[in-house]
Amino acid sequence: MQLSQYISDLLYRYECVTLPNFGAFLSHPISARINEATSDFYPPQKQLSFNAQLQSNDGLLASYISDVENISFENATSKIENQVSQLKSRLEKGDTVEFKHIGELTASEEGKILFVPAESLNYMTESFGLASFVSPSVERHAHQAVVQKLEATGAIALTPKRRKSALYMKYAAIAVLALGLGGSIGSNLYLSQIEQQNNVALDTANATLDTKIQEATFVIDNPLPAVMVSLKKQSGNFHIVAGAFRVKENSEKKLKQLKSLGYSARLIGVNRYGLHQVVYESFETRKDAEKALFKIRKAENRAAWLLIKDIP
Repeated sequence: MQLSQYISDLLYRYECVTLPNFGAFLSHPISARINEATSDFYPPQKQLSFNAQLQSNDGLLASYISDVENISFENATSKIENQVSQLKSRLEKGDTVEFKHIGELTASEEGKILFVPAESLNYMTESFGLASFVSPSVERHAHQAVVQKLEATGAIALTPKRRKSALYMKYAAIAVLALGLGGSIGSNLYLSQIEQQNNVALDTANATLDTKIQEATFVIDNPLPAVMVSLKKQSGNFHIVAGAFRVKENSEKKLKQLKSLGYSARLIGVNRYGLHQVVYESFETRKDAEKALFKIRKAENRAAWLLIKDIP
């Protein structure tokens, strides 16, 4: 079983992926950064960590494996338990356990699990296509000291003839500025007049249209009865998944079954593995979704799981 691949897939969508009775891989976003010593620029990404205290089974990993391998939830849970037993045995022997594209785990002398994250993948989907790069430092040359030195030596001293020319240039600049201001004022006045004329024409057109509407008469011999339809719009990024099916007809049967039980079920499309997903309901907040998920798992479907995804 490709346990590393399954965990890696889930880290793109979830902040916590728990390996029951072993620990949890966590991810939290960090902003773009720069290494000033090497001039390396890094895009925003998710930083990975490991917490050995989080060991309770939330069903996320088992449900995912069940869908991908098309096996029951119980069989998926059993496979995970076997993998965890092997991982613990390897760590006790002093081996380094590598999770591809995630990181490496080792056991310290005190028995604590140490984690070194890998940097081969960026799990932040918003940064897809952005890679780190090196930008050479920009050298800024200060010319002010050179100019001051030339002025001190008289290399740029102004002669009387040049001072007179500079005075003429000063008056010429003032004249150009005055012409520019005059042109700007005239242009603004002209545009203001055009805007007033447009407003008058628009008011006249609106008044004419109102008159035509008031004079119009609509006669309907057999008016249709009014029908009031109340539709509840499904929204929210937190979805309780009931199942994923390779055959679309099976997903439609499941949808019909859930609706008959009173759920606001719907199809949310095909996932990356070509499976048609059916959800019980969608929620605006994670708290409401987790509350409903607990009830569904307890009463009907232990394999139900929470999907966090923006679905139009």
